[in-house]
Amino acid sequence: MSTAVFPPLIELSGVNKHFGDLHVLQDIDLTVGRGEVVVVIGPSGSGKSTLCRTINRLEPIGSGTIRIDGEPLPTEGKGLAKLRAEVGMVFQSFNLFAHRTVLQNVSLAQVKVRGRGRAEADARSRALLDRVGLASQEDKYPAQLSGGQQQRVAIARALAMDPKALLFDEPTSALDPEMINEVLDVMRGLAQEGMTMVVVTHEMGFARASANRVVFMADGRIVEDRSPEDFFGAPESARARDFLSKILKH
Repeated sequence: MSTAVFPPLIELSGVNKHFGDLHVLQDIDLTVGRGEVVVVIGPSGSGKSTLCRTINRLEPIGSGTIRIDGEPLPTEGKGLAKLRAEVGMVFQSFNLFAHRTVLQNVSLAQVKVRGRGRAEADARSRALLDRVGLASQEDKYPAQLSGGQQQRVAIARALAMDPKALLFDEPTSALDPEMINEVLDVMRGLAQEGMTMVVVTHEMGFARASANRVVFMADGRIVEDRSPEDFFGAPESARARDFLSKILKH
């Protein structure tokens, strides 16, 4: 699907990133339109998660430019905190505060970063917990929840900031198989509602059903950037054909 349908929201141009001698991102050009769902797939070590983390500057880049809504990424201070509120991130490891309740986890950044009053933040949190199917769990602590429930709390926390976009870095990879679908259901709902999403995942069913585009990476480069129908139906590169032949057998 062409990004012409979607006005640009996230733009990476000539992005390079090294970890020591390892060139993990090589001349990355990628545009994600407003309301678009882009799923990033590829073999382990291909640079997928690093790409995702550069978009809200959890990883600084060596060269190139990244713009969000036309503005270059801030490097520090209040601008960086604002960026991370507007470009939310959901990690594979949940990253919830163990000593705070579910409600407190979702409300905290609203108060600290968005400047909302506690009552307003809690009301927003409760609405979002209801949306992800966890309204009855607000007084529990993360350790009292399943992995799938914790990940849904993490999604609610990111949504509470009213982000322009959400980044998902392998959000289901730490979950038991029976919990994966409850998280993917929430993500499918967000996609249908028009949330801009960049999703690093091995869930090919989600990529087929919910992505506008599939970006296939290998060796730090974008090898293919196509619609799900085209990519899964007739991958152009030998690397993608090899990857799909292995992953779709399982």
